[in-house]
Amino acid sequence: MDGKVPQKLLSTLTKAAEIVRSHGFIQVYSHYDADGVSSAAIIAKTLIRMGKEFRVTLFTTLNSRGIDIIRDCGCGCVILTDLGASYIKELDEMPFDVIVLDHHTVISEAGRICYANPHLYGIDGMTSGCGATMSLLFSVTADEKNWDLVQAAFAGIVGDRQHINGLSGLNAYLLEEGIGRGYITREPGSLIPSGTLSSSLYLTTDPYIRGVSGNREGVDSLLKDAGISGDRTYRSLSEEEKRKLSSLIAVKLAVQGMQVSSMNEAVHDRYYLNGMDMDSELLSSILNSCGRSGIGGIGIAAGMGDRKCLKQGEETLREASVKTVCGMVDLDSKGLKQMRNIQWFDTSDSGFTGMLCGIAMQSIAHPDKPTIGMNLSNEPVNISSRGMWCQLEKGVDLSEAMKYSCEAVGGNGGGHKIASGGSVPSDKVSEFLEILDKKIGEQIASARSR
Repeated sequence: MDGKVPQKLLSTLTKAAEIVRSHGFIQVYSHYDADGVSSAAIIAKTLIRMGKEFRVTLFTTLNSRGIDIIRDCGCGCVILTDLGASYIKELDEMPFDVIVLDHHTVISEAGRICYANPHLYGIDGMTSGCGATMSLLFSVTADEKNWDLVQAAFAGIVGDRQHINGLSGLNAYLLEEGIGRGYITREPGSLIPSGTLSSSLYLTTDPYIRGVSGNREGVDSLLKDAGISGDRTYRSLSEEEKRKLSSLIAVKLAVQGMQVSSMNEAVHDRYYLNGMDMDSELLSSILNSCGRSGIGGIGIAAGMGDRKCLKQGEETLREASVKTVCGMVDLDSKGLKQMRNIQWFDTSDSGFTGMLCGIAMQSIAHPDKPTIGMNLSNEPVNISSRGMWCQLEKGVDLSEAMKYSCEAVGGNGGGHKIASGGSVPSDKVSEFLEILDKKIGEQIASARSR
């Protein structure tokens, strides 16, 4: 890894591996999304190969209650993956070995614990290295034989959408090694989803195609116009068939108001995982659906390559995909509630807040305003926020805005500039929205005045 990975990061990862070797039992904490589950799968497989006993716990979010759980875990060594950046000070004070492999915005640097985060080495953790990236680098630092786990890492990279504008930084290094070692094949992207067309077009939300996604008649009509049978797969199409179907999809997306930049993001390279016989987007979706459906253990085992768990994960994914696309059709019919600088919606009826938030932002929302999704039936209310690159260029920073606005009403939040989350008391939602709307407006005005 010399020359491809910063020396300071290598030193930190080497120290982390030494710490793990000195313990017989390790407690692992991770996030429940695709990046978190893939990170946990990488760490779990690494610990098995090291002959260590361990336990994995997935958090929907890391908050003060989660910190109390970690503090009272009774273990001599704890690893946090895709979590921890907002609580380094608290973790630093814990009386046992702590390793944090995260990529979220750095709040503070560590004094005692072992903390690896791309941002600490001048690498953008929003685009160039996710939790799974850091977990894979830890794993191969511990043992070069663990490079096969790069396949699981790509599920995390894709899950955090770090591939949509091309791979960079640490992720580009993982791709180079993955291709060179025969684990990954890069393939050109398309607006056409993978899999059997009749099913994949009905379930597609990346992109969400109004009148096609979640609409059997719409799928049949689109395929009839393209002159293609629904039992065909994307891989079976000729180049001419691909061009025709892609063009028809692009027209529909343009009519519904999807930005050209968002369409270009949807046409990103695909990464086929040779050892798992599926592409990274499918694996990512499987892990994400398992984590969010409360069967994170199945997701972790699937990420480790267990065939039975992969099959069960695919079944869970199909069920979740039907609910997601139906939730998106419902949201599309209702529309988003508009404020001066933000737009928001409630997912109390459908759930899948984070998923719908990202889909809506890319496919149907006002492109100049960040999108906020909330499940108002929860206590506290869980919140997801998503932006677009054009918003970041105008000064929007959702990590800062969500942290400030959530804490202002007694909650907590944080994440990335373009995608962030948080939670607030249910009786403070209206106040939170007003504060967030004002904060986003201030960010834009400040950037404009520079």
